[in-house]
Amino acid sequence: MPGRTPVVSRTTAVFAYGAAAGLAVDLALGDPRRGHPVAAFGRAAAVVEKRLWRDHRGRGALHTAVCAGGAVAAGALAARAVRGSRTGSAALTAAAVWAVVGGTTLGREARAIGGALAAGDLEVARERMPHLVGRDPQALDGPAMARAVVESVAENTSDAVVGALVWGAVAGVPGLLGFRAVNTLDAMVGHRSPRYRRYGWASARLDDLAGWPGARLTAALAVLAGGDRRGAVRAWRADAGQHPSPNAGPVEAAFAGALGVRLGGTLSYGGRVEHRPVLNGEGRPVEVADVDRAVRLSRRVTWLTLAACVGGRLITDRITDTVKRRTK
Repeated sequence: MPGRTPVVSRTTAVFAYGAAAGLAVDLALGDPRRGHPVAAFGRAAAVVEKRLWRDHRGRGALHTAVCAGGAVAAGALAARAVRGSRTGSAALTAAAVWAVVGGTTLGREARAIGGALAAGDLEVARERMPHLVGRDPQALDGPAMARAVVESVAENTSDAVVGALVWGAVAGVPGLLGFRAVNTLDAMVGHRSPRYRRYGWASARLDDLAGWPGARLTAALAVLAGGDRRGAVRAWRADAGQHPSPNAGPVEAAFAGALGVRLGGTLSYGGRVEHRPVLNGEGRPVEVADVDRAVRLSRRVTWLTLAACVGGRLITDRITDTVKRRTK
């Protein structure tokens, strides 16, 4: 019918209002100082690991299924409990978004380290580095710490914000909690240490799969929101595939190009040295001021992600409505 108003589904409205409210609360408050749900999940996952651990992929897969499946099931039960109330559903979505995203705390930690570096206080910067990155701060000088912070802001924009919102748009509260659970499990057991090489295999592979769409969206929005769009596209296309992580590569390369800096190179994790390829070799070395620029880019990407996710749901509603009308 000409002039007919497109239908906006209840789930789309709930996600749009809830996600916007959750991001606003995160912007105002950051992560909860005590009783953080992600920390509680981590403790529960550690208990499961203690009971299940064997140097075996099958045991690791069971660990992943129990922990991630439990998070999805908890989200589904909570969503079912408020299904009859649009306000309740939106409030639950807002609470879930606030619990799983970490954009504001990410920015605060990055700027705290950047402030210490700007003041020339390398010891304070080194003390705060473990809050943000996993590499050995004692092996880093000032420029290397600034580079590590920019890389962490880029990667965590995808892991701690964009990926969660994408899965929230796809699967609601279960998607939000499930993605964050998988990402947390990867951080706990997904690395290639002797203990977790086999046991953490399933968590690492599932995290790669779950993070794939969010990483590409993060890279695309960094191109859109960055200062050097051509440079971001060029770095993404030329360098992303050289990174050992299939998801961190596109994100870090796009951020490097958008900011006009070089990322990658030599780094150290717990005494283990890695030589990673340089991302955006045409850029300049990272400076302390680039930390704040990276945080501001991350914020722009966050709000563009919300718009993209809501827009994607609206398009899906329109297609679904059109198909229903044509099949009547």
